[in-house]
Amino acid sequence: MSAGATGRRQLAPFAALSASYFAHIGFFNPYLPLWLKELGFGLFAISVLTSVQAATRLFAPYGWGWLSDHTGERVKLLRYGASTALLVSLGLWFELSPLWLGVVLLVMFTHTSSMMPMSEAAMAHLVSQGGAFDARRYGRVRLWGSLGFLVTVFAAGAWFEHAGMGQFPAWTTLTLAAVTVSVWFLPDLKEAIPAHEAKVPVLPVLRQRAVLWFFAAAFFHVLSHIGIYVFFSLYLDSLGYSKTMIGLLWAVSVIVEIGWFFTQSRWLPMLSLTGWLVLCSAAMVLRMGITASSASVLGALLLAQALHAFTFATHHTVCIALLSHHFPGRLRGRGQALYTVIAYGFPGVLGGLVGGVLSSKYGLASVFWSSVATSLIATGCAVKVWRLQHPAVSAPG
Repeated sequence: MSAGATGRRQLAPFAALSASYFAHIGFFNPYLPLWLKELGFGLFAISVLTSVQAATRLFAPYGWGWLSDHTGERVKLLRYGASTALLVSLGLWFELSPLWLGVVLLVMFTHTSSMMPMSEAAMAHLVSQGGAFDARRYGRVRLWGSLGFLVTVFAAGAWFEHAGMGQFPAWTTLTLAAVTVSVWFLPDLKEAIPAHEAKVPVLPVLRQRAVLWFFAAAFFHVLSHIGIYVFFSLYLDSLGYSKTMIGLLWAVSVIVEIGWFFTQSRWLPMLSLTGWLVLCSAAMVLRMGITASSASVLGALLLAQALHAFTFATHHTVCIALLSHHFPGRLRGRGQALYTVIAYGFPGVLGGLVGGVLSSKYGLASVFWSSVATSLIATGCAVKVWRLQHPAVSAPG
């Protein structure tokens, strides 16, 4: 069997994991706030409970990443995490106080929040050829995650519109069951640990100015995105959009995301990675401005959602490629974990809690106006990265 066929056979289970994991995220993240609203929680309580996921990203990814880097056992850890999350999700079936609901979400997210960093690290190892990140192969695997998200965000919207939010716990358990099945089909690969790489310190990399500015840009970029992740569905609901239309608007963003992942190897070489980083942040300024000012106009909102191709899909690939550049080999797992903690953990907690206060006091549109400000800061940080590295790190073809 050729090396290409072997590579495809090894990557196929990662495509299945990406599809099932993001199918879970595709219904859970957009509709968790609406489920909590139906349970009778106020905006601030909803923002706190939805921030639990981000809170686990402050500690879980780096802990799991450190363990996977030092053992090489990424797949076995993925299997444990998925199986535990599945069992814990059964707690959502019971009528729980806000405190106990928070505990169930905390334990469940502690295990699921580490899955993508470890999976990305294992997949980056497989798609890198001669130390170079292969954006084409990565995009062809990652687009299956977008397809999984697309299916469930649309299907769940239609389901919840017709049957109400009562079956939200059942959707959680079923989608996590699919994740658990998929991780058991992953090739049980263990990365060898060469003697000279067994204890590679991460601090010298973190002290590099380009790396510090990269993490700052990622922090403010994702902080700008938190309004979409936590408050977008509530915002649209308050404007009178149906759950089916909310699902469709989420679906638009995923469709353009899929298109980018499928064709990104054609476009990425047009700019350096750091140049794309600047463009993505500038697109975020435009997207948040449109969402804040014109969400009641369907055409404008469709345009804002279409910018997801830049604000998420392009940004994600560029960040993964830059991480592979700065955190190669035995640093890969910790680099991915640091990215999850800094770019998703802290922004998720801060954005969720501050957004809860802002929306309660000034209305949901205020969340997106604040995102305009943070995306301007992200753009400034990205420009700083570009000036420090341009054109040292070019985009992979």
